[in-house]
Amino acid sequence: MAKVELKQPIVQAIAEDIKDAQSVVLVDYRGLTVAQDTALRKQLREAGIVYKVCKNTMMKRAFEGTECASLNDHLAGPSALVISKEDATAPARILCNFAKTAQALELKAGVVEGQAYDAAALTELSKIPSREVLLSKLLGSMQSPITNLARVLNQIAEQGGGEAVEAAPAEEAPAEDAPAAEAEAPAEEPAAEESAE
Repeated sequence: MAKVELKQPIVQAIAEDIKDAQSVVLVDYRGLTVAQDTALRKQLREAGIVYKVCKNTMMKRAFEGTECASLNDHLAGPSALVISKEDATAPARILCNFAKTAQALELKAGVVEGQAYDAAALTELSKIPSREVLLSKLLGSMQSPITNLARVLNQIAEQGGGEAVEAAPAEEAPAEDAPAAEAEAPAEEPAAEESAE
């Protein structure tokens, strides 16, 4: 079998991985210990991110005709691909966070949602919170006015409830006076009848 035929399935596998990816990041993993590499792979796997060590020539072939072709200039030395199909900022966030403790890990460049980024831009991108955090903040900001309104209405109801209780006996008092007035009226009528006789 020719070398090209042997390499073709690998190129196709890379092309399939980067197809419809939200983000593709190139990293230089030289200098990572086995323990660090294992820990990094575990973090990425738990986040649903693919981590692949590939030959640069294979990646170049897989990148042809795609948005990732801009990464070809950064394919020098050992390179690994970090691919996310769901969260666009997750690879940059996890890699930058991991690089704080494993300084041998170096971000080269990346393509996030079709836009090419260098290492500095990826570092800035890593500061964006995850989708879940952003959604929870949005939900919190939407719930805050509703919660405040409910709290204010509750306080008004508590204060207004006390006034309504005090006002109720005052309204009942005239009702008690009315039967007394009716009781007095029949007493006057017989007196009028007696005087008529």
